[in-house]
Amino acid sequence: MKLIRFRLLIAAAAAASPLLASDTILIHGKIYTGTDKTPWVEGLAITNGRIETAGADTEVLKHKSSGTRIIDLNGRTVIPGISDAHTHTWFGALALHGFNLATPELRITPDEGDALVAKIKEYAASHPKDSVLFGRVQFSMAPSSAATRQLLDRAVSDRPVVVHNTSEHSLWVNSKALVLAGVSKNPVADPLEEKYVVRDSNGEPTGILVDPAMQLIVRALPPPPLEEKLALLRDAAHYLNSFGITSVNNATGNLEEIQAYSALRDRGQLTIRTRTAFAEVSVNHHLTPQFLEKLDKARSLYHDDWVSGNLAKFFADGAGSTTALLDPPANSPHAAPWYTPDDFQKIVTELDKRGYRIMTHAIGDAATRMVLDVYEKVEQTNGPKDRRFRMEHVGNIAPQDLPRFAKLHVIADLQPAFCCGPENPARKANQWQSLERSGATVVFSSDWPCSWPPDPFAGIQQALTRVVRPFGSLVAKPGLPEYNSPDERLTVEQAVKAYTKNSAYARFSDDQIGTLEPGKLADLAVLTQDIFSKPPEAIGDTKAWMTMVGGKVVFELK
Repeated sequence: MKLIRFRLLIAAAAAASPLLASDTILIHGKIYTGTDKTPWVEGLAITNGRIETAGADTEVLKHKSSGTRIIDLNGRTVIPGISDAHTHTWFGALALHGFNLATPELRITPDEGDALVAKIKEYAASHPKDSVLFGRVQFSMAPSSAATRQLLDRAVSDRPVVVHNTSEHSLWVNSKALVLAGVSKNPVADPLEEKYVVRDSNGEPTGILVDPAMQLIVRALPPPPLEEKLALLRDAAHYLNSFGITSVNNATGNLEEIQAYSALRDRGQLTIRTRTAFAEVSVNHHLTPQFLEKLDKARSLYHDDWVSGNLAKFFADGAGSTTALLDPPANSPHAAPWYTPDDFQKIVTELDKRGYRIMTHAIGDAATRMVLDVYEKVEQTNGPKDRRFRMEHVGNIAPQDLPRFAKLHVIADLQPAFCCGPENPARKANQWQSLERSGATVVFSSDWPCSWPPDPFAGIQQALTRVVRPFGSLVAKPGLPEYNSPDERLTVEQAVKAYTKNSAYARFSDDQIGTLEPGKLADLAVLTQDIFSKPPEAIGDTKAWMTMVGGKVVFELK
């Protein structure tokens, strides 16, 4: 809090000083600042990457000099840059480079075996130098799934093929990859990993590895050369910029990924602000000296506006009906908590005591309750402070637990892309407006590449209509009833706030980004249409006309 007050004092002093010549001035706009005092202005003056003045055109033009760039918005709507609160940028980078057969434009599943094999063969032929072929497909994780190693072998047998499920909670691989990972008919060494190796009736691996078992492949794959990794992350950042996204919170990552962002920053090639959590999908953290050493190194070396660590993510359950932890447990026979409540409480208590930030994946209502219980006990043990504990996804909340988010100051990070297909009427999901009314902080994100594309405007439409759109991981199925809870719809302002101001708060960056006001970084998105006046069902057609990060244009619509 002292740092926030210091920065605000600096901003106030700058506002009171003689006028500075601005680098860039935006005029003739409909600019939504996100502030309560002055929500709408015409123009912005930007100096050294920060907003110097927000107000009428006549006011901002006082900062014009001969070298100032003037951008005439011609009435276009501007919002603060989208801060995507939950992404997996490295996975997204792999999907951009690899074959992606689960997009609104192209969707091929293993049930269409010949078409899928043809697409993978075509991709492999065009990437002869790739030692490992990556892809993204929507497939079932059941032993009876059409997604088998034999099907992938038909496409490529001489190189490992690693296909990410759209949920990122399972991998589908060919025989070459299984051999590389040491997965055979014999059980693997780790009992938890073995539990999630999908096997056929003969005990042979089908090629599907779920949640903890994914680490068998992760450990076996050779790390990509640094320059290749940087190029993939650079392309991913530019792709995110094209949706008005200016900052992300990576929900998986490690010290090496953070170091890659740092290298891009040092080269002047990083175009999104990154905050990265230490996490692998559905893998338990343990308080080993090695883990604590890497956490401490990330916190001590990477803590600026572009690259930041100091964050650990946990998994309280898995995903979907397969491994989400529901109440009663009979509703999720394949799920088991990755931590016992006692173990989870011990490690979170210790990391919180050391000053590390915490976020936890929880989808089922039983998992949600366990996380809330632990967060409450940690605060009782370590005392009050500005923690900003987060819970990710929050698919189901028992009625008695919903008020606890506001009471315990737990941030609910939600993904509009996962909402509003067929639901179980007995288990209400995606309770956005209920959380808002309770006083909880609601944050929106894409979970990219689990949803595709990471489009916040499609997400805002989803938040306003709660009618499924053909994007992300969900596709409406004819004939199925929809229980989309229209009472849980949000307003445009609430949805934009969840993607900007609240998201900045969740990542401890609200003193720097999230609103467009003097002293803050000039991160913004200029839109192709006015989302505040368009009918809700048309908001998803919005595009970013221009994206600016730190006063620099990083994307322009051609």
